[in-house]
Amino acid sequence: MSSKHTLPPLPLTGGCQCGRIRYRLNARPLVFYLCHCTECQRHTSSAFGESLRFDRTALEVTGGLSVFRRLSDRGSVREGWFCPDCGVRIWHGTEGSAQINIKAGTLDDTSWLVPAGHIWMRSRQPFFLPAAQDLLYETQPGDNYAALIARWSEMFAAPSAAADRPAPGAE
Repeated sequence: MSSKHTLPPLPLTGGCQCGRIRYRLNARPLVFYLCHCTECQRHTSSAFGESLRFDRTALEVTGGLSVFRRLSDRGSVREGWFCPDCGVRIWHGTEGSAQINIKAGTLDDTSWLVPAGHIWMRSRQPFFLPAAQDLLYETQPGDNYAALIARWSEMFAAPSAAADRPAPGAE
């Protein structure tokens, strides 16, 4: 992959539609991918969900989220955290996991996002046609996202010291 991209300075910020929920992400994302599963299609009312994976400890939230929990097909508890006023989902993940998926459309600046690949392609909407070079999975990645994470690392330039420091006035 020849194209290199640059992450914006930290922290990354975002929030819900009504403004009640605001968040800061104080670490680099681990990976960004698009999920075409039917659950993501339902909760986004779209063809796919945008998942920006982080360590849970990187997230600071103000405003008071609500949570929806359900049992997955594999027996784990899946959580979706959302604004109780406007209903926008902010993040989701597996209960007790060290990693979460921020719903990337809630970021204040989405201009830099480029997905490393696509998961759950077997349930994609028929009108969606991935590019020939895209990394594709028919279902959940069996490698614990290793290939997606490696692709993401290839796509984005090595961090400079400035990229890992908060932007001026952000503290």
